[in-house]
Amino acid sequence: MIFDIYQIAGWIGMILLIIAYFLLSIKKLKFNSLVYQLLNLFGSVGIIASTVATNSWPTVTLNVLWFGIAGFSIFKIITIKPVYKELK
Repeated sequence: MIFDIYQIAGWIGMILLIIAYFLLSIKKLKFNSLVYQLLNLFGSVGIIASTVATNSWPTVTLNVLWFGIAGFSIFKIITIKPVYKELK
């Protein structure tokens, strides 16, 4: 079977999303961690590339929204200063 660049992007994207979900499920990552959100962001980019090439517009739409949510979360993680509890 010969893979083109879009199929490879789709496979990589799918693998990244599965890794993110698996690590979240086994509590190795938190939903608000930068690593988790980056896995989601890059995973959605791979699937977007693959599904645009095949004109699968519902899946493109889902992953554009996924990308937007991950991007927004990354922005919040980077720009919001942490709140520290007062030590006694």
